Amino acid sequence: MLETQSIEIVISDVKMPGMDGIDLLKTIKTRYPDCEVILLTGHANASDGVSGIKEGAFDYLSKPIALDHLINKIRQAQEKIIRKTEKEKEAAFKETIKQKMVATERLASLGTLSAGVAHEINNPLAIINEACGWMKTILSKENMQNIPRKSDLDKALNKIETSINRARQITHQLLQFSRKPESLIADVNIEGLVSDTIQLLQKEISLKEIHISVEQTSPLQPIGSDPAQIRQILLNLLTNAIHASHVQGSISVLISPENKGVRIEIKDTGEGIPEENLDKVFEPFYTTKAPGQGTGLGLFVIKGIVERLKGTILLASQFGKGTVISVYLPCQFESKGEKNVYHTH
Repeated sequence: MLETQSIEIVISDVKMPGMDGIDLLKTIKTRYPDCEVILLTGHANASDGVSGIKEGAFDYLSKPIALDHLINKIRQAQEKIIRKTEKEKEAAFKETIKQKMVATERLASLGTLSAGVAHEINNPLAIINEACGWMKTILSKENMQNIPRKSDLDKALNKIETSINRARQITHQLLQFSRKPESLIADVNIEGLVSDTIQLLQKEISLKEIHISVEQTSPLQPIGSDPAQIRQILLNLLTNAIHASHVQGSISVLISPENKGVRIEIKDTGEGIPEENLDKVFEPFYTTKAPGQGTGLGLFVIKGIVERLKGTILLASQFGKGTVISVYLPCQFESKGEKNVYHTH
């Protein structure tokens, strides 16, 4: 019965043919330690009840047994189970809060460090960029056209410029993470934002001959959210999908209403992510792109934006077959005439 049903309390005689009550108690406590056992003994065999308590029984009753006494004992056993369950829930809650506090402290520290590092790096970057531009200007002059190894110097300066731009991209994303901008909440047309973002990326889409399809499950109402931050989410996720896709690959965007908000699902047919790396994709500086082609901050920053908008982001991927990213964004106010009624979610 215990193997097939969820049983909290067992009432058992001690003296039984075959397995006796003490052996049954030991078996129950080994296999189902949370189950409480009440033993019933003959009046002359109280020592069996004491032995049972030593083996983990909740209590024992001597026969003859008054029904109200038995019911009271069952209630006491149930109260013990409830207290234990509550203690376990409280311990689990405290552990969850502890982990969240640690994560919050780490993110706060990372935000402060990110802002400091970004500002410190930007200053020498500006000087390097200025010096690089000055050298390119000199090399472009007519009297410098025949100097030895001019082409090598031009290549070296182009590499410097490329590295400067990559470093700027990293510092820009670090600053985006460390800032907590106030959201400018307005009515947002999600289909329009998706269409606009695809148009912005049309050059990259055409170069790889990628087919993009957009589908919505039912008519959508505008949602109250921050259009600038949603545009950044879409731009980043669609760019990732394009970079992950093969030439003549396909990307699908599915938009559907959900819980007074909207869910946006972006699916590509690219390389996908190995299963052992799925828990790392939202970590800072983790990237599957080739060296020099990605900062590893994109999804980390996007996850922060989604959470600031009170939404959720989920990722599923199969190596060699592609990736699906799903973003849910809630409506942060309801339009009523000319007034906006704000809700805290």
